[in-house]
Amino acid sequence: MNQDQGAGESLSRCESFIPLQVVRLNRITILLGVIVAIALRAPSITTALFLVVALAAAFGRRASLIYAIGSRVFGAPEAGPGDEDPRLMRFNNALAAGFLGIAQLAFAFQASLLGWIFAGFTALAAAVALGGFCFGCLLFYQFKLNRYRLFGSASG
Repeated sequence: MNQDQGAGESLSRCESFIPLQVVRLNRITILLGVIVAIALRAPSITTALFLVVALAAAFGRRASLIYAIGSRVFGAPEAGPGDEDPRLMRFNNALAAGFLGIAQLAFAFQASLLGWIFAGFTALAAAVALGGFCFGCLLFYQFKLNRYRLFGSASG
């Protein structure tokens, strides 16, 4: 049972975890969105990406456009070994939103090069994650490990 669930709640594995196809779709969307934005020199595309991942980070799958699209495209999720913990997905989306948010601030203050650099970092992280190494996952688990070392057993 997932740690986020209440004592009386019970969710099946396919309902409590994010399907791997949706995780990949999220990464591909970020990567291709930033590439298209750079190619067209259109910061508005990174603004749209920022809004999409920020909403998903803040409110989880219920506010995730990518999750909604992925669920419709890929059908009903089936439990699989690669499914992702929703807390990890939200953490990764929060990192992406943070970098894209910094990019938006840079664009707003006419520092386009800095904006493209931060958008590029986001795309690079998504590309590396698609290749098999998730930097956000490493940070998430290091955070959890160090929090446990400092404060002992903590839920969440």
